[in-house]
Amino acid sequence: MSLSFRAFVGLLEHDLLITRRQLGGVLAQVLMQPLLMLLVFGKVLGALGYTPPGYARLLLPGLVALNAFFAPAQNASFPLAMDFVTGAITTRLQTPASVPWIVLERVVAASVRGVLTALLMIPVGLLLLGDPHWNLAGLPAALGFIVLGALTGGAVGVTIGSLVSPGRIGPVFALVMPPLLFTGSAQFPFPQLSAVPWFRVVCAANPMTYVSEGLRGALTPDIPHLPGPLCAAVLTLSLLIFGSAGLWAFRRRAVV
Repeated sequence: MSLSFRAFVGLLEHDLLITRRQLGGVLAQVLMQPLLMLLVFGKVLGALGYTPPGYARLLLPGLVALNAFFAPAQNASFPLAMDFVTGAITTRLQTPASVPWIVLERVVAASVRGVLTALLMIPVGLLLLGDPHWNLAGLPAALGFIVLGALTGGAVGVTIGSLVSPGRIGPVFALVMPPLLFTGSAQFPFPQLSAVPWFRVVCAANPMTYVSEGLRGALTPDIPHLPGPLCAAVLTLSLLIFGSAGLWAFRRRAVV
């Protein structure tokens, strides 16, 4: 076992221990928005007749995707930006781990939070909405899309955290994340956007679209969705692109 890998494991264990200690606060923070969206759009508006029957069943996989993607993006970016300012990043750079291993550890640690919050959204949704009549045979594929989406979100977060200073990361998130949230196909099936072609193009550029569509195809195959292999391929490509961008940005800022 190489020294870099051992250092990677040690850093990951440290970050996962912090996640365990902060789990309650983290879950409350990242679950609030999707929980309210599910309650209002999936339950209340449906009971009032403002959304069509079955809309909640369409919405729940999208909100699981939202948690899988956004929780790691947020968790990777804010702490990393602060570490650059406080000098805490120096401690990691002084370990035997090479820079790629340090970046990979940040992505993996953040993605664990994404997977946890995404999985927790499922029982919350069942409690609010009842049985969504999911395709149980699609659960392994759904878990794969959750993990792939969380890793991609973590890579996006590392890229943002390495490029943006702490004083600006709040405004950047406020400007970038809402558009990503509402163009990620969490609230609607991507194939039905043909009536709004310009918005379809915008949504196609958002990696979260392929998490939402992949989960929808795995769990609710009767609802229009993009093919699973296409979603997996685009997410893998997005992970490689943002992983490379995050590594470049981290190395540029951390290594003098």
